[in-house]
Amino acid sequence: MLTDIYDVVIVGAGPIGLATAIGLRQRGINNILVLDQTHAFRRVGQTLDLLPNGLKSLKYLANHAYEAVKNTALGALNSPSSNPQEKSNQPARKWFYRNLQGQEIRSIPLSFDDWLQEYGEGRVSLAWYDLQTTFRQQLPSEIVLANHRCVNVIDEPENHCVRIDCVYDTTIETNPYAHWQDNKPDELDNNYQQSVTNTSFRARLVIAADGINSTIRQVIYKDSLYENYAKPEYSGFAAIFCRETVDIHQELAAEIEAKFLQNSPITTICHDAVSRKNVGEMEDTRMMLFRSRVTNQFGYVIHCASPLVALQKQSGSSLINLAIQIFEQAQFPDILQRLVRLSPPENMVQRPYYIHRAIIADSENPPIQPTWNLGRVVLVGDAAHGMPPFMAQGANQGLEDALAVVILIAQIALDNNWNNTQAIAAAFQKYEQLRRPWMAYVQEATLNRNPYSSDSSWQQYGQKIYGRNIDQVIQALA
Repeated sequence: MLTDIYDVVIVGAGPIGLATAIGLRQRGINNILVLDQTHAFRRVGQTLDLLPNGLKSLKYLANHAYEAVKNTALGALNSPSSNPQEKSNQPARKWFYRNLQGQEIRSIPLSFDDWLQEYGEGRVSLAWYDLQTTFRQQLPSEIVLANHRCVNVIDEPENHCVRIDCVYDTTIETNPYAHWQDNKPDELDNNYQQSVTNTSFRARLVIAADGINSTIRQVIYKDSLYENYAKPEYSGFAAIFCRETVDIHQELAAEIEAKFLQNSPITTICHDAVSRKNVGEMEDTRMMLFRSRVTNQFGYVIHCASPLVALQKQSGSSLINLAIQIFEQAQFPDILQRLVRLSPPENMVQRPYYIHRAIIADSENPPIQPTWNLGRVVLVGDAAHGMPPFMAQGANQGLEDALAVVILIAQIALDNNWNNTQAIAAAFQKYEQLRRPWMAYVQEATLNRNPYSSDSSWQQYGQKIYGRNIDQVIQALA
């Protein structure tokens, strides 16, 4: 009889995997392990918006983690002010949406308190790495293991567990589905010896939080009805990103500031008509324009519809040329095209956006719902339903997944049903029944930008997503 069996092994030490671990420990499930393929935890990823639905889920997972995240969040204005008088003297910070002429379409407040008043919970922004680090600090360091790349999961019914096979893989591989990151290895990686060592772990349950290019998803879909959905599908959309521009003429910078930013930290520039008949129309091209807090230089992200082949192997000057071509087709103003032309080639990055659709439907066949679980294994976050970041719901929906899975596993532990495969199957089925229709709605809103079509649509979306009653979600899981 094996004795070295964890109750839960979580594959993936990103924010969602770590939040799940925190939630489990909060409920007394301490015999857990978190594995991640990264060689060392390092500063990668973009800034994330944690919105009311995500923060509500995090607060239920573990209040101490919720408070730590608020304290870590970037910028004093993104957190509740400890000095109301001081805050009242500060100008309100907003994210503006402007048309190509610089006229305001709508604005979104950026302060914690504005969101708290509207939706019963606030909003914070912080870097992906800072969120990951904050969560790691809530866990014993010995239960989070880097440099363990999962390569297989094998059911061992005789031991009432799953075996997770890993390698200490020091070969550096670029993940095309990952967050923005440098393709060059850091100094620590360069000092690693090129070697591979095998190891295995066993667990009653496995939670796959290993991202949109999930190894676990590929393993459990292999030789199944869902094999064609093991890897993510290109969404049809991509981003072209410039970290920051330099050597901008003072007159051009002043004109861009006056017409579009107008003292706002970030502005999205797009066509007035944001409701489309056909996904992928050039009118959907939009530019997120911002200023670096450190250098005060402009930076931008261009979201656009693009064939995947048009992006492959594009970098530097070729990305600048592609961005100019897209702007010309979308009839963006000359001053923004001039800004792109002045972008340093070494600061240009491109990223295709991928998706795991919650429900796959066409007019000729019944809908397909690729499973998020198999036996003792369950997928959460991007591994289950990754999608483009247009509505900033990736991390927030991942936290909702974490909450649901943690509550269900806590009940399995309470009932001592670790060896009851029927109880485990019923729990994971309940997770999917609750989360899948919701994710289908979120994905549809993300891809089609329906909430932006009118003020009433935006308000309806906000109340449905941000005003989400987590108490009702918890009751549905009981």
